[in-house]
Amino acid sequence: MEDVISVYMRPYDPQRPVVCFDEILKQLVKETRQPTPARPGQSERFDYEYERNGTANMFMIFEPLSGRRHVKSTDRRTAIDFAQVIRDVADNHYPDADKIVLVMDNLNTHKPASLYQAFAPEEARRILDRFEIHYTPKHGSWLNMAEIELSVLSSQCLDRRIPDKETLDREVSSWEKERNQKNSKVDWQFTAQNARIKLKRLYLSIQLC
Repeated sequence: MEDVISVYMRPYDPQRPVVCFDEILKQLVKETRQPTPARPGQSERFDYEYERNGTANMFMIFEPLSGRRHVKSTDRRTAIDFAQVIRDVADNHYPDADKIVLVMDNLNTHKPASLYQAFAPEEARRILDRFEIHYTPKHGSWLNMAEIELSVLSSQCLDRRIPDKETLDREVSSWEKERNQKNSKVDWQFTAQNARIKLKRLYLSIQLC
């Protein structure tokens, strides 16, 4: 936990951008009946029945100190999908950075080994050498600022039935563009000292073990 917090305390450096990474699954749902249009005094109404239309996985790439984010949707959540998005981060989003400081959780696919599943060893090593990786602790995903951003995305854009991936990509792209224009950043205030005070019992239990 303190390792991740110390990363968040670093000053902004475009050559070593701090990038938070996370993902979320979205159930795609089609209407079985045409919604009743809104009218004065009554909002649009939807039938309780619906048709499942698969799922889409969304990767959140969020740079909190610049207020810049990008969402990439994929049909699946596999090690190969993860590896391809990570290569995209290195080669297309931050091609000029000396090192990309990556914060993410310990999901089973969020491993360096995933890149070796997707690419030749030389290519996997090349990509990994672009990153300085920091993992949030187990049960500590709240430390990942990309999770905060995914929560905003869910409440502002995904809190309704979305029928297919094309609609999802269009809606999420619009949300992303608007939020980036607002330059929405995260002002992280939780320090290691705060942790030692608020989580004192946890620290004591660690010391006693």
